[in-house]
Amino acid sequence: MMRKSSPSIKAKGNDSPLIETRKLNKSYVNDDVVTPVLHDVDLMIERGEFVAIMGPSGSGKSTLMHILGFLDTHSSGSYLFQGEAAGAMDDDALARIRATRVSFVFQAFNLLPRTTVLENVTLPLLYHPTIPVSERRERALRAIELVGLTDRKDYLTSQLSGGQKQRVAIARALVTEPDVIFADEPTGNLDSASGIAVMDALQTLHERGHTIILVTHERTTAEHAERIIHIKDGRIDSDTKGFKRVVANAVRSLK
Repeated sequence: MMRKSSPSIKAKGNDSPLIETRKLNKSYVNDDVVTPVLHDVDLMIERGEFVAIMGPSGSGKSTLMHILGFLDTHSSGSYLFQGEAAGAMDDDALARIRATRVSFVFQAFNLLPRTTVLENVTLPLLYHPTIPVSERRERALRAIELVGLTDRKDYLTSQLSGGQKQRVAIARALVTEPDVIFADEPTGNLDSASGIAVMDALQTLHERGHTIILVTHERTTAEHAERIIHIKDGRIDSDTKGFKRVVANAVRSLK
């Protein structure tokens, strides 16, 4: 189906919510069999939030993240990104958003094993339409520093631990300075100590003003977020503040 011509993508200073869905639905059709996944999802996420989306396997949480990250499309309802309707964007506009405004951190890392940390982090910049070649190395080094891996920048990623690989993946997601970083089960393949290090890295990015949307089935991982959205049977079942953030705010108020 042909998409309509896209309106211009609004600048980061736009006052609209970063992400907004209205009665959003998603169904998959296979051999005339319709499988509903998401039902009437109303959601608003502002710039700078750290949001965890929780739910059991098959609840629709990953499907929702893929729609919000422009990896999939919704079936009905609406999805607005900075006030722009995703359904009205043409393929060029969608490609530009994927290259410049959203980034992903996946459970499986998705790194190139025979290249260095610096080369892996630089990779998204090769496809960026506005960042000049002269700035690529500096941006990559800055992202690597933010995740605490400057001393590993020349290592092959195959020489790193699982936790270090995931921090490289976070640096790679960060290097384009996107509007939002999506993290899909980022601690799923890690031991507890490595998982804590990865979540600390994401927490640091959030404290620096980055918007992070985390998908997880682990309550302890979700508690790092300031807001936890629970998905059940394709619907938002609850939307609450994370316990750790409530405690942190209470401690801060006592000082």
